[in-house]
Amino acid sequence: MVVPGDVSSAEQAGPGWVGKLHWSDIVVIVLYFVFVIFVGLWAAKKSKRDSLGGYFLASRSMHFSLVGASLFASNIGSGHFIGLAGSGAANGIGVAVFELNAIFVLIMLGWLFVPVYTAAGVFTMPEYLRKRFGGQRIRVYLSVLAILLYVFTKISADLYAGAIFIEQSLHWNLYASTAILLFIAALFTITGGLTAVIWTDTLQTIIMIIGALALMVLAFIKVGGYNNAINIFFHSIPDTTIYNNTTCGLPPANSMNLMRSISDGNYPWTGMMFGLTISSVWYWCSDQVIVQRALAAKNLSHAKGGCILAGYLKVLPLYLLVFPGMIARILFPNEVGCADPDVCYKLCGSRSGCTNIAYPWLVLELMPHAARGLMMAVMMSALMSSLTSIFNSSSTIFTVDIWTRIRKNASEMEQLIVGRLFVIILVVVGILWIPVIQASKGSELFVYIQSITSYLAPPVCAVYVLAIFWKRINEPGAFWALMVGLVVGLIRFAWEFSYSSPACGEEDTRPNIITNMHYLHFGILLFFITAIVAVVVSLLTKPIADKHLHRLTFWTRYSEEDRIDISEVEESNDVKHDTQPHTERNGTKETDQLSHSTKLPWWKQVINFVCGIKTEEEQAQEPVLTQDEIRELEKKGNDISESTRAKWIGNINAIILMTAAAFLWGFYA
Repeated sequence: MVVPGDVSSAEQAGPGWVGKLHWSDIVVIVLYFVFVIFVGLWAAKKSKRDSLGGYFLASRSMHFSLVGASLFASNIGSGHFIGLAGSGAANGIGVAVFELNAIFVLIMLGWLFVPVYTAAGVFTMPEYLRKRFGGQRIRVYLSVLAILLYVFTKISADLYAGAIFIEQSLHWNLYASTAILLFIAALFTITGGLTAVIWTDTLQTIIMIIGALALMVLAFIKVGGYNNAINIFFHSIPDTTIYNNTTCGLPPANSMNLMRSISDGNYPWTGMMFGLTISSVWYWCSDQVIVQRALAAKNLSHAKGGCILAGYLKVLPLYLLVFPGMIARILFPNEVGCADPDVCYKLCGSRSGCTNIAYPWLVLELMPHAARGLMMAVMMSALMSSLTSIFNSSSTIFTVDIWTRIRKNASEMEQLIVGRLFVIILVVVGILWIPVIQASKGSELFVYIQSITSYLAPPVCAVYVLAIFWKRINEPGAFWALMVGLVVGLIRFAWEFSYSSPACGEEDTRPNIITNMHYLHFGILLFFITAIVAVVVSLLTKPIADKHLHRLTFWTRYSEEDRIDISEVEESNDVKHDTQPHTERNGTKETDQLSHSTKLPWWKQVINFVCGIKTEEEQAQEPVLTQDEIRELEKKGNDISESTRAKWIGNINAIILMTAAAFLWGFYA
C-alpha cells in the first residue's frame, strides 16, 4: 500500500520542499494568489462601490455567466471538497443527492422567488420580510440568526475543512495560515464589494473545476477505470475489520444507490426527497449568501440563466468529488477507511473515522509537482470564495437590517464604512473560533452542519414560502410560527447533541426519538408544525390590506399599482418627530465631511479607496439626478419583464436541466 509522503520522504527531507510540497508547488500557489489579488483590485477599481446598490448588489449589472459561477462557487467551499469526498469514501454516492436536489431548487429560485424579490426592490432577505409583514421583530430576529449561522456553521465548517488540507499537506502553523487566508478574503470583500467577490468567484470556479477534473482523471486511471473502481470499492476493507472478524469498516451494500430504504441511517429516500428539499429551499431561495448573487443580475433573464448555469455545474460534484473520495478508500483502505477508534485517533486525531482525509491524501499522492500546487490553490480558493461570500452577505445584513435600527439617520457613506468594519469583526471572530474547530475534530462535522440546518431552517423556509404564495399570512402569524419552530428545533438539537454517537460495535443507548427519527424527517415535521401555527394565528388576527402587498407576492409580482409599504406607515410617526429631514442628513453635509479636498496625503487616499469614498472633484463630475430620475432608475432596476426569446430560451434550458438531473437520479437509483 502506498501512503502519501512515504514515496518521496527522502526527497522531502532535502532542499526544495516545504512540508509535503515541492518548491514548484509553492511558486504556483504564490502566482495564483497574486493573480487573484490583481483581479480583485481591478474589479474593485472598476466597480461602483460608493453606493449601497453598487457595494452590496454589484449595481445589478452582472451577466448570467458571472451570476451562475458565483452561485456555484459560493456553495462549493472547502467543506464540499473534504465533506463530499469523505462521505463518498464512507457511504458511496448517496451524498450526491444533496447536489442533484439543489438543481430543482435552483430552478425554483430563478422562476418563483427572484421575480418577487426583484419586483419588491429589496437588498436583503430580512428587508423583504420587513416590507411584506411590517414590524421589526421578524427582521431583526432573522438578521441575528443569519449572522450566527454564518459564523458558527459556515465559517467554522470551511475553516475546519481548510485546516485539514493545510495540516495534511504543509504542516504549517494552523493559526498563521488560516489568519492569512481570512485576511486575503476580507481584503477582497472590504475593497471591492460584491463586484470583486463575483469576479474572484468566477476565476476560482474555473480553477476549482480544472483542478478537480484533472485529479478525477488521474484517480480513475490509477484504479483501472470507472467499472473497476466500483467493483473494488466494495472490497476496500481495513485490516482491523479482516483480522478482528467484525463488520465495522465494511462499505455499505447500497453504496451505489441514491434511493435508499426509509430506515437507512444516512440517506433515507423520504428524508432526501422531502426533508432535504425543505432545507434546500431555505438555503437556495431565502439565504442571503445565495440570493444576493441572483439579485445582482442585470435583469430577470440573466438571473434565470445564472440559476441554470449553476444547476449544470451542480452535476459535477458527483464525479469530481464523490467518486474520487471512493477511490481514495480503495487506495488507502487502512487509513481512509479505518474503523478501529484507537487506530483512527493515531492517524487523524479522530476516534470516529478518518474519511475526511480522503481528498487531501489523493492530491498528495497522485498529483505531480506544480499540479499539486494548483490543487492547493483550488482548495484555498474554495475556502476564500466561500468566506468572501459570507463576509459580504453578513456585512450587508448587519448594515441594512441592524445598524439602521441603531442609527436610524445614518448616512449611506456611514453604512458603507460600518459594513467594511463589520467584515473585520468577522475576521477576528473567525480566528478566535479556530480552537473550537480544533476541539471538534471528527468525521461528524458534515452531518452536524446538515442536522443544524434541519433544526433551524424549516421554520424560516415555511415563513418565506407562505409569504411568497399566500397573501393572508400576516406578521403575528409569521412571528409566532418562527418562535414555536425555534423552540421545537432547539429542544431536538439540545436533546440529540447531549448524547455522543456510539462507535461501531458499541450499544446505542440513545432514546428512540433520536435513533429512529432521522434529522431530515424531523425537518419535515418541523416545517409542518411551523406552517400550521402560521396559518392558524394569521386566520385569527387581522389580515394585511392589499394596498401593502403589490409586488410582494408571487401572484402580485406584475402589479403596477403604487404600494404603500407597511414599514413606511409604521415609521411615519418617527419621521414627524425628526426635526431634520432624512434626505438632508444623507446629503452633501455628511459627504463633505468625509470627502476632503483632492490634495490629500497618500495614506488618506488609500483609506478613501478602501472605503469607497470619493473626493469632491470626483463627486462634482457625477451627474445630479432629480427625484423623478431616481424613481425611474429604481423602477427600471425592479423590472421583471422578459423578452419572448429570452423567456423561451430560459424555459427550454430549465426543462433540459431538470430532465438530465432526473435521469441521473434514476440511473443511480
